[in-house]
Order: sequence, then structure tokens, then C-alpha cells
Amino acid sequence: MSWFLSNFFKFGSQNMAIDLGTANTLVYVQDRGIVLNEPSVVAIETINGIKKVKAVGDDAKMMMGKTPDSIEAIRPLRDGVIADIEIAEEMIKHFIRKVHGKRSLFRYPEIVICVPSGSTSVERRAIRDAASNAGASQVFLILEPMAAAIGADMPVTEPVGSMVVDIGGGTTEVAVLSLRGLAYTTSVRTGGDKMDEAIVSYVRRHHNLLIGDSTAERIKKDYGTAIRPADDIGELITIKGRDLVNGVPKEITINQAHVAEALSEPIGAIVEGVRIALENTAPELAADIVDQGIVLTGGGALIQGLDEHLREETGLPVSVAEDPLSCVALGTGRAMEDPIFRGVLMTA
Repeated sequence: MSWFLSNFFKFGSQNMAIDLGTANTLVYVQDRGIVLNEPSVVAIETINGIKKVKAVGDDAKMMMGKTPDSIEAIRPLRDGVIADIEIAEEMIKHFIRKVHGKRSLFRYPEIVICVPSGSTSVERRAIRDAASNAGASQVFLILEPMAAAIGADMPVTEPVGSMVVDIGGGTTEVAVLSLRGLAYTTSVRTGGDKMDEAIVSYVRRHHNLLIGDSTAERIKKDYGTAIRPADDIGELITIKGRDLVNGVPKEITINQAHVAEALSEPIGAIVEGVRIALENTAPELAADIVDQGIVLTGGGALIQGLDEHLREETGLPVSVAEDPLSCVALGTGRAMEDPIFRGVLMTA
């Protein structure tokens, strides 16, 4: 009887892998691939003191910085870990429902979630609890750099050292991998968000103009570069914000060299993290990295010239993974499906 029941529940149960990111959450469903990729934002509306979820994902992202008093758009993850557990739970529930549709009565999926390598056991427990409460029967965790390396098709299971630098929204994970494990890992709490902040404060300092995070993010995506343009000017960028002197909305023009200057500090922190990891790598693994090089994954890998900048700083071959944004989700999914990688999953 129990065999019948367990098979009955398994019938149509789809295991999921979730890349719970500071900026975006991706969901990978067994045998279907990545089915959802939305911003990790939840909009909460308060009516008569009662809070309820108004929007999640793309719809909530549109509201960032533009909400009235009764609504607030919250990002429940900060620095790659859960900062607001209740809202994170609502977000995971929403995404699971969105993927499964209304038919989730008999589904008790196994869920694999990736966590930053520098996260504490308390932070990991928060992630596990949020997924359990959202309806997972079993929760496995996988370290983010490991997932990124599997997603980027690196030789994780072989006795060969390889280095992955995963630049996410909240953290940058630098890891040296070999034989299904992390030989060395360091987590730098600098990522896409810090780059946005750097642009906001640069424009404020040099032009007395206050811009929002969404504007800063757009500038970073469209014009962000790690190397100063050859002519020291690059493309011209028009930005709008609030003039801090007169308090009125205003439009100014800056150029790409300014953006490169603004980004130099967060990018410097990432380079420093890579350097520390290389200093702490065992000699045999270091010898492998000279041949294999460094692979960049995560949204930050899309910053123009970052691979070139790292190549100059370290003297090693640096390449960007094929699809840096979805590397971690693909790797998490592959680790769940493929028995070769089963050893990398952890139970929290």
C-alpha cells in the first residue's frame, strides 16, 4: 500500500532546482529546463494594518522606487542570503505555484537550492525552512560556485583544478574546484548591487544629481565597462534624476569613462578576491589553473572588458561562460538530474 501511495505521489511530481539570487530567481524543472527567470522582488500592500502580497517578480520590479505609501517593493535577499524570511517564503511559494500551475495537489517535489559558499548555518537553515514551508518534501542545498562550474561545463568531477568566479547581484564567489569539491573558496560581498550603488554615489558626488537604483542598473547594463575607453570618453549617456541643489528634476550627460571610473572600486574588490584565492591555492591545483584558466559566470560577467581586465591583472587565461546568467540554475538542475553530481548536494 505504502509503495502504491509513494508512487502515486511521485506520479507527476517534478523536482525543481532554484537559483535563489539577490537580483533574479531562476527555476529549473526536471526534464524541462529553465522555466522561470524573474527578479527577486516582492511588492507588499498594507491595508488597515494587514499586509498582503500584491505582486512578485517582473511586476514587482516595475514598482521599485515608484510606490505610494501603502505599497513597498522589497528584495527579500541581500548579499545572496535571506534577509526577510517571511517575504522570501512568499516569493518561493509564488514561483513554485507559477511553475506548477494549479495542479500541485499531489506534488511533493524535491527542491535543490543553491547557497553562497560564505553563508552561515543559520542563513542556510533559513533558506531550507523557506523552501519546506513553500511545499517541498525534501530540500537539498548546493554551493553556488559548484553549481556555476557544473553549468559552465567545467571538469568538476575530474582530479583537475579549475577556477570559477561567479559574480552575482549580492556576492562574488571565487572558488577552486577539483574532484566534486571546493578546494578553496572565498566569498566577496561585492556584486551587481554594489556596482549600482557606486554609480549612484559617483553621479551624486560629481554632478549633484540623485538617481534611482533602477537608473543606475540600466547604465551599468548598457554602458558598464571595466576598462577605460581608448579615447577616454566612450559613448555619451543621458541620465535624468533630481538636482540636489535646486531640488528639481534635471537631465545631464556623462560619458563611459565616468562609468568606468565609478565601477573601478567594486571591480577592484572582485579582482582582489580572485588574487586572494590564487594565493591560497595548492601548488598542483595552481599549475592546472595556468592551463585551464579562469571562467567567469553570473550577471557581472557581462560587464564589458571584465575578462580582459582580469587577464591583465592575473596573467591567466580568462573566459566568460556561454550563458553566464543561467549558469548557476543550469548547474543546479544538472546536479539534481545527473547521478554523477549527486555527491555535491548537501542536506541542510
